[in-house]
Amino acid sequence: MSVASVEAVKSGAGSRCLSLRREGVMVVLDIGGPYLPRVVYWGKDLGDLSDAEVAALPLAGEQLRGERPADRGVPLTLLPTRAHGWPGWPGLTGHRHGYASQPLFSLSGVSSEAGEAGDVVHYHGDDGAAKLALDGYLELTRDGVLKHRQTLTSTASAGEPDYEVEDLLTLLPVGEDTVDALDYAGRWADEAQVQRHEISQGTWLREQRRGRTGPDTPLLLCAGSKGFGPRHGEVWGIHLGWSGDQRYLVQRINNGVTLIGAGEILAAGEVLLGPGESVTTPWVYAVYSARGLDGASARLHWMLRRRDRHPSKSRPVLLNTWEAVTFDQSYEKLAELADVAAEVGVERFVIDDGWFGARRDDSAGLGDWYVAKDVWPDGLGPIVDHVRSLGMEFGLWFEPEMVNLDSDLARAHPDWVLGTAGRMPNSWRNQQVLDISNPEAYAYILDRMGSLVKEYGIDFIKWDHNRDLADPVHRAGPKAGRPAVRDQTLATYRLMDELRRRHPKLEIESCSSGGSRVDFGVLERTDRVWASDNIDPMDRARIVMGLSTILPFELIGAHVASERSHTTGRRHDLALRLVIALFGHQGIEWDITMTTPEERRALAEWVSLAKSFRPLLYGGELVRIERPSDPGTILFGVVSSDRSEALFVLVREYSSPQSETSPLRLDGLRRSGRYLLKRLRLGGEGGQRAGDGRSRSTVDEAIVPGSLLISAGVPAPFLRPEEAALFYLSEQPR
Repeated sequence: MSVASVEAVKSGAGSRCLSLRREGVMVVLDIGGPYLPRVVYWGKDLGDLSDAEVAALPLAGEQLRGERPADRGVPLTLLPTRAHGWPGWPGLTGHRHGYASQPLFSLSGVSSEAGEAGDVVHYHGDDGAAKLALDGYLELTRDGVLKHRQTLTSTASAGEPDYEVEDLLTLLPVGEDTVDALDYAGRWADEAQVQRHEISQGTWLREQRRGRTGPDTPLLLCAGSKGFGPRHGEVWGIHLGWSGDQRYLVQRINNGVTLIGAGEILAAGEVLLGPGESVTTPWVYAVYSARGLDGASARLHWMLRRRDRHPSKSRPVLLNTWEAVTFDQSYEKLAELADVAAEVGVERFVIDDGWFGARRDDSAGLGDWYVAKDVWPDGLGPIVDHVRSLGMEFGLWFEPEMVNLDSDLARAHPDWVLGTAGRMPNSWRNQQVLDISNPEAYAYILDRMGSLVKEYGIDFIKWDHNRDLADPVHRAGPKAGRPAVRDQTLATYRLMDELRRRHPKLEIESCSSGGSRVDFGVLERTDRVWASDNIDPMDRARIVMGLSTILPFELIGAHVASERSHTTGRRHDLALRLVIALFGHQGIEWDITMTTPEERRALAEWVSLAKSFRPLLYGGELVRIERPSDPGTILFGVVSSDRSEALFVLVREYSSPQSETSPLRLDGLRRSGRYLLKRLRLGGEGGQRAGDGRSRSTVDEAIVPGSLLISAGVPAPFLRPEEAALFYLSEQPR
């Protein structure tokens, strides 16, 4: 990766600019004042620019001259407000008891530094009239991802009204040729579904008012050139690293400026800044790509992989007990399940819901984090010892932020339940939300979880969160009646951080009704996400395709389930289930004590194959390929960073009116290379069926030039609906 320094240059009208350049991305900031810095260019690296060339950038002409905007329009600063005539969505809104509602910051300081990790700009602004100060942090990482956050501080004197923050967002201009917008939507068990529309004058607004990231999260809100796709076109995208209420938007103003933005939604009275008090926004991650969505994904994936605590490439294959036994737990049943798990090569055994309190179904016991004596009379020690004796790690399910009203905890501390005093929010899955920002509730949860992790040496926690936050206000304490979403989110982060601090080897999975808490905020503290409660392989293929826009495969839980899906009721061959579950952090969610010897052999072969592919899957680059001539198929895979090997899957969703499947064209390979292309058959999958009537021969194994694979393709196998074919490629020596 290249490392460039921050360049200071002079542009026209005496306005000083900073140019940040990393990995084909360039950001030019006007820091000449008198107001906050503004982005005058963000996109493809333009190379070394002279003063005159910087001044010629389209947005560079929109200078503020004194206190009057130039005729071309009001510029978009890093915190635009109506105080200087900005007509679009404001970066900051708020007031002091009805006053100081139009803040305007004068730039009072800028510093920059360049390092191996990225180029960083710090800026400071003051508004003496509104008695506010703003500190901003902008970083272009070594992977070309633009990170931004801001801290707003009240500089009022004692006795003056608090400043109520209503909105504090990041807004960034994108290329003038942006035409299309793309983001993701969905519901429980059908998350990460792509949607797109044409950008027109006005605002495309996406909001999450659930108290958590929802199944309908935008994931990455993108604006791009007309028709951009996975592998082509210019794309600008934005992601909010926050697990509470969220706002995303794309806006086109009538002066031609198009912007993307993201920030936390704040309830009325949620953030009140007294003298000297501050609020810091969540991180916003913005990404540019000149080669479509996959180029944006690659930048985000590599940024995540450089984290200090990013999971290693040897992710343990796990078995989770939920779909095998649900609440029906016993030592005998789970020991037998562990025996078979070890037999097929599983490395981590995770006991799900039902091990604690009166939790025999979902109506009682939630919050009573003590091992159930009627289920585990000798505690969890015997099953933990048995699991470890088989060479596997041990994991346990928790839902720390939730409580059943039918629990010892709720009976003892009804004031710990989130919601307005004197009433109770609507029940959802028979549960309510525990106000863990309450110091006593926080201490109880930390003590119970920490004690169990220490006692049993727990390696892995499946951290669930099965409902939205209804009536999210504090029931008791100094903030009684005040909004609670922000406090709840930050308390959850603190709880995760403290558990990891005390137990450095502990891994945590973010599971929230399946894929309802997937964001970079929770991923600062967790090691993978549960993509969806839907493990139907056909649905999972689409869900993983969407989710991988922001997450590499090693962070996405991908399990093999039973023949009949619990969520859709459909039945699928073992081969399809195995193939789809390769693409993620692999696991099993199935009562494999009921499997046949043939199925166990197939599972063991799959586990062995998954282990061999971990370096490729967890270190390679995502490749998603559009097939407009055969829309009934899905094609995606991963290519190693040195282009020496690749793994692709072709899935047939539904029948095609064509008599033949479109050729298998692959991308991301070395055009000058020669590859051994080999079809891998899993789960007893056979060859072409007799009587298919397909005349064209398919390629099961051949050495093929990279140029041919990329530009022409090879004959694809005939697949019936809900079948898949897996292909492995390895570059051959010349």
